[in-house]
Amino acid sequence: MLHQLFGIVGALLVLGAYFALQRGWLTLEQRVYHGMNLVGAGLLAWIAATERQVGLTLVEGAWALLSVPGLVRPPRRPP
Repeated sequence: MLHQLFGIVGALLVLGAYFALQRGWLTLEQRVYHGMNLVGAGLLAWIAATERQVGLTLVEGAWALLSVPGLVRPPRRPP
């Protein structure tokens, strides 16, 4: 049951970040977008790994790792 809850939260974070990006509520420059992806994909990767779903673990783990540069990159200055 806890896996289901974490899976729902992870999916909502990833999908919510994408939805907010598409609606213009978030931008690729905002760390909250990358943070939502990191946490959401991290949760999904953890669940996939515990369920021994190798392909899904690879995809979600990569998605989480690809979110890290957006979190550590210094913000751009406006021109």
